[in-house]
Amino acid sequence: MKITAVLFLLIIIACTAPVKNNNLISGDLMPGVPVEGQLSVNEPKVYNVMLDSNVYVYGEVNQLSVDVVVNLKDSADNIISSFDGPAEGLEIFTFEVSKKGPYKIEVAPFKNDSGLYSIELKSVEPIASTPEKRTDQLFMKYTGKESPGAAVAVVKNGEILYKNGFGIANLEYDIPITPSTIFHIASVSKQFTAFAILLLEKEGKLSLDDDIRKFIPEVPDFGKKITLRHLANHTSGLRDQWNLLALAGWRLDDVITTEQILKLVSKQQELNFNPGDEFLYCNTGYTLMAEVVARVSGKSFPEYTDEHIFKPLKMTNTLFYDDHEKIVKIRAYSYYAVRNGYKKSVLSYANAGATSLFTTVEDLSLWAMNFENPVVGDMDIVDKMSQRAVLNNGDTITYALGQDVSKYKGINMISHSGGDAGYRTFLGRFPDQNFSVIVFSNDASFNPGALALRVADLYLKDEIGPEKKDEKKETNEITSPVNIDTLKAYAGAYELQPDFILTITEEDGSLFGQATGQPRVGLKAISSTEFSVIGVDARLTFHRDADNKINLLKLHQGGVFDAPRMMPFDKSAVNLGEYTGQFHSDELSTDYTFIIKNDTLIATHPRLGDIKMTPIKTDIFNGNTWFFGQTEFIRDKNQSVIGFKVSSGRVRNVWFKKVN
Repeated sequence: MKITAVLFLLIIIACTAPVKNNNLISGDLMPGVPVEGQLSVNEPKVYNVMLDSNVYVYGEVNQLSVDVVVNLKDSADNIISSFDGPAEGLEIFTFEVSKKGPYKIEVAPFKNDSGLYSIELKSVEPIASTPEKRTDQLFMKYTGKESPGAAVAVVKNGEILYKNGFGIANLEYDIPITPSTIFHIASVSKQFTAFAILLLEKEGKLSLDDDIRKFIPEVPDFGKKITLRHLANHTSGLRDQWNLLALAGWRLDDVITTEQILKLVSKQQELNFNPGDEFLYCNTGYTLMAEVVARVSGKSFPEYTDEHIFKPLKMTNTLFYDDHEKIVKIRAYSYYAVRNGYKKSVLSYANAGATSLFTTVEDLSLWAMNFENPVVGDMDIVDKMSQRAVLNNGDTITYALGQDVSKYKGINMISHSGGDAGYRTFLGRFPDQNFSVIVFSNDASFNPGALALRVADLYLKDEIGPEKKDEKKETNEITSPVNIDTLKAYAGAYELQPDFILTITEEDGSLFGQATGQPRVGLKAISSTEFSVIGVDARLTFHRDADNKINLLKLHQGGVFDAPRMMPFDKSAVNLGEYTGQFHSDELSTDYTFIIKNDTLIATHPRLGDIKMTPIKTDIFNGNTWFFGQTEFIRDKNQSVIGFKVSSGRVRNVWFKKVN
């Protein structure tokens, strides 16, 4: 499944001259009339439309047998916006038009795909005049009775200004989503866990600077103090529980309990890094914090939070869910798109702290209000929750005890998103405006943060300004194309981190980028060395060395990250037979067997599908799954392979010893 690109709310040029529909005069597409088409490799289909000024357009492409990207272009063929959602099912596109003029809607095959599709303009209507009605328009695409959808709430000055539900909570029984529908909100749960720790600190029962082993001695002694503060700010260095479980052969739709996670943690022999040295998102820390709350309070974590947070705030439809068999009425189930509809995205977690809060947008509105006028806790706790963490080297990060503290268009924003199975959630608070927006969805392709910020734009239009951009980024165009030889020089593989490779390709005078495990995206030139990532708030810059060779790429996305060019490697010279055999991990209590199949090294496991291993350096391979990333084989003094270390994003250097 592809990762959904950020959908931008754009004011774009369009045109018209009234006929039957005074918002769309003419064109290859008419509202309510589906048009079928067929795509061949690298051959997009273009539809011309004439639009009136100040209209909102919503359309769908049904990906019948082809994965597509939808591009909105102006009359000069410049891409204004790109929509790239799930690999199957419906590809949805929306945009607003401020002036009259011609437009092109391009349906292009993703990668080298080909096949059948149908496209339909579902609605072309005037842009609504109030924030409430414009919010309804933003979520219009989720109003169908055969698809999952979303729940939305907007809070300002202690009141809910807007709440609504769109789409279906349970597709098997046609139960609609309402503001009272209960969702699993994934990692948005974390701020409640941090808040519970702060409540206990207020009572003098613990300190954020206490060693985790004071409360959970089963955590191994790594020779370095790991504090509750480290856990809460994702600076502990502990390996992430989900990556570890997947690497150990678990499916993430298995029943996974807190007890099982604690046993897994107790077997770990190394950290990813020294506590406080880095920020690396780690769910393990929040599972441990929930267990600390339970052991210190003498109550289960769900009991403690219900008694000390939910009941006082009258959050009557909220609970931490640590029993996968428990019945919860009016809950939403989650889904993901396939060619001809949706499938269930099963979630059976029986652990809480890092995730598993069940709540509604109405109840979470009460939580958001508590940060303005605390009913639970006090302003001292609220202030602590917004204090950004400081690393050992003095750098300040944006994370702060279960929340991300940043700015949006010049104003302060405190937020967190969540994603488990097909649930996608977001809570954004704007403390200086006493404003919050909450978006929940049960569709795996949904981008709640992007839509929540579009809602914020509507309600805070008089209080926010445009984002500060340099001149080149604001125009996002150059007067002449980049020389084709220069573009070809940029093509290659760049290593962002040990298991994360960014591959740049050149096709027909255009650059494309594809990161490990993610879909390919187009790159648009800002200058001869700088490119924006179409559909994503990110930029790439290419840098020459003293010999005038391109050996470094820099990614600008929430910071600046170096990605050195990977040197050419002759894969055909690798003797795959040296890496076959059985390998065991004491830390994971599991084995992998490496075999050769069709001239490819394959990692096999009794509970997992085959993992294809691609050589990228001497003794180093990349696996084709999210949890089995870069694998480095280790040799003894006789140059015999004795084991390997595997890293996968939030887990580094898990040791497997060769046993056969």
